[in-house]
Amino acid sequence: MQVAILMTHVVIAIALVVLILLQQGKGAEAGAAFGGGASQTVFGSRGSGSFLAKFTGLLAAAFFATSLTLAYFASQAGQSPEAGIPDAELIDQQNAVPTLDDTGSNMDNAAPTLEKNGG
Repeated sequence: MQVAILMTHVVIAIALVVLILLQQGKGAEAGAAFGGGASQTVFGSRGSGSFLAKFTGLLAAAFFATSLTLAYFASQAGQSPEAGIPDAELIDQQNAVPTLDDTGSNMDNAAPTLEKNGG
């Protein structure tokens, strides 16, 4: 679920960047992005400005919602039982496991040597 929301968040972010770059400035001529007067027939008589502005606002609201959802998931992940101090039983089990240092104290760890024969 969290991965799906994260992927949606990334797609919305990319779409927002593209839509913001497509929009024209206040002093720019209409149709710079879509070529002449054809943009007015595609997006209505008012041109592409209001359509792109409304769609950008809708994507911004969706981006805000996915950001809040991901923040909620991140805050819940910190409160999971696996995080934090482990139980005393788990610590005792981990301490009871023998290590190499525990078993090697009684043994002679000298390297074997070859014995010379009298021949």
